[in-house]
Amino acid sequence: MTKKNTLWITLLIALAVIGIVVYSTRQHDPAAVNAQTKGKRGDPNRATPVQAAPVTLGDMDIVLNALGTVSASNTVTVRSRVDGQLIRLTFREGQMVKAGEVLAEIDPRPFQAQFDQMQGQLARDEAQLLNAKLDLSRYQGLLAQDSIAKQQVDAQAALVRQYQGTVQADQAQVATAKLQLTYAKVAAPISGRLGLRQIDAGNIVHASDANGLVVITQTQPIAAVFSIPSDNLPAVAAQLQAGKKLAVEAWDRAGQKKLAAGSLLTVDNQIDPATGTVKLKAEFGNQENTLFPNQFVNIHLRVETRHGVTLAPTAAIQRGTPGTFVYVVKDGRSVELRPVTLGQVSADQVAIEKGLRPGEQIVIDGADKLRQGAKVEVVAPTKPGGESNRKRARVRGDPNNAGPGASRKGNP
Repeated sequence: MTKKNTLWITLLIALAVIGIVVYSTRQHDPAAVNAQTKGKRGDPNRATPVQAAPVTLGDMDIVLNALGTVSASNTVTVRSRVDGQLIRLTFREGQMVKAGEVLAEIDPRPFQAQFDQMQGQLARDEAQLLNAKLDLSRYQGLLAQDSIAKQQVDAQAALVRQYQGTVQADQAQVATAKLQLTYAKVAAPISGRLGLRQIDAGNIVHASDANGLVVITQTQPIAAVFSIPSDNLPAVAAQLQAGKKLAVEAWDRAGQKKLAAGSLLTVDNQIDPATGTVKLKAEFGNQENTLFPNQFVNIHLRVETRHGVTLAPTAAIQRGTPGTFVYVVKDGRSVELRPVTLGQVSADQVAIEKGLRPGEQIVIDGADKLRQGAKVEVVAPTKPGGESNRKRARVRGDPNNAGPGASRKGNP
């Protein structure tokens, strides 16, 4: 090894030792450690930004939510009542029809011919009956003159009765033929909405065809069947026995759009032992045709309305070791952990039975970062687009100081 190489190695070793000494000195410097810790953990005296809303006093609707299935009030498969060739369909698929409106026509010529035949047979038998009655009248006159045997008069009377029976049978056959001729025009048995046609004109139809011609569903009014837990049945039954009409709303499957409003129609007469639920049926006018048979909807059944209830946003309710609690804002600077007793829940509000008073401000957003006595800064709700307004809001008496939602977990 040359002298020049030895010098370079010695220089590198010296630089490494100096670096180690400097690093060790910074690690043991209290000022550096405090600055680094403060940068990572933040200022412990800094207030936590939260959103708050007031506790209010008002009315609460007790609403039961359930998943329901829409069912038509009546569903009829329109079938031909006679056999024959379908010559014409007089409806459009999907149209609304009224009871008695003609939907299709079957070739009437065979039924017309049979009707004419029955009428001719009736006329013949009526003439025979008339002639037999005239003979009976003459025989009775001769019997009074003792010019004819009574046996012949009795035989003629029996013949008259025979012809009377024949005429009655002919009249029934004429009525049947006329009815068959009427059936050649297929009419709607109920009012409602038509479905898709099941057969085309020109085909031979039979009274025994399973598919029929078309299906009619009565959609005005329309019904919805849904189930509620049997524990809620006494409250519903009490309202019905009191003669009250319970309001029912049908919402779409996402629960975002109200489809129709109606009322509770009836309650089933038994509880399903497998699920512990009972079926209910509601009726809707459905004037706008927003409900269709077999449609799944969210049902909101309003059982009653309670007045003078202490209400709090459901977003403020926290659950943890103390049970159910909220954070109450004190003087707009700190929070107090307050256990509460919950009542009924409706939409985005919950009834408070114990623990809060109307007018108190409670945290609805940011509670997951709080603990008893923590300092807070009440901020306005987050603006659309994610921009947060950090301007301090007046807590007392500010009904607009509420946020859209909050975490349900807190640090007691």
